[in-house]
Amino acid sequence: MTDYRLPITNYQKRIIGLTGGISTGKSTVSQYLANEYHLPVLDADIYAREAVQLGSPILNAIAQRYGMNILQADGTLDRQQLARIIFNNSTEKQWLERQIHPYVRDRFEQEIDKLSVPIVVLVIPLLFEAEMTDLVTEIWVVSCSPQQQINRLIHRDNLTVEQAQARINSQMPLSEKCDRADVVLDNSSTLEELKQQVDLAIKKIKG
Repeated sequence: MTDYRLPITNYQKRIIGLTGGISTGKSTVSQYLANEYHLPVLDADIYAREAVQLGSPILNAIAQRYGMNILQADGTLDRQQLARIIFNNSTEKQWLERQIHPYVRDRFEQEIDKLSVPIVVLVIPLLFEAEMTDLVTEIWVVSCSPQQQINRLIHRDNLTVEQAQARINSQMPLSEKCDRADVVLDNSSTLEELKQQVDLAIKKIKG
């Protein structure tokens, strides 16, 4: 069990690494932590979108690799087309991650250094896959049943079962993430029960 009195990073803060499988409820938990406990939340997805913004070197590299048709008429990234490529080709997914992950890590480090608060939340869907566990002092994994995960992803992103499963399969198995977690939040029941689990986890950290 992690000793929360002894942070394992160079930062003198308690840093929650919030992760889980795709569509398991990470955003729900991070919003609750921000609204209820007023904790600063840094989100890897926001930094990943920054990395491929119009005119960025990473977007230019993507266009060079896949052709100009990977861009929309206004020059921005066609995310749906890119998703069709990377979720069906592990080599291309790895290439893309090698472009984006270093940028995301740098942004996290910059923002963590700016904050003078005792607890920070980093929302990192690929915390393990991107090897960013060294940025955090405790790991929280949001989990649910496999069928719930598929159903939520289909509903959220308007996917087929096959498309949803491909996205799930592209990540580390959720069971492995749970095994490596300090806190597992079970999001297979009601929102109120999920919030109660978060409350207990916060009390343990503050204790």
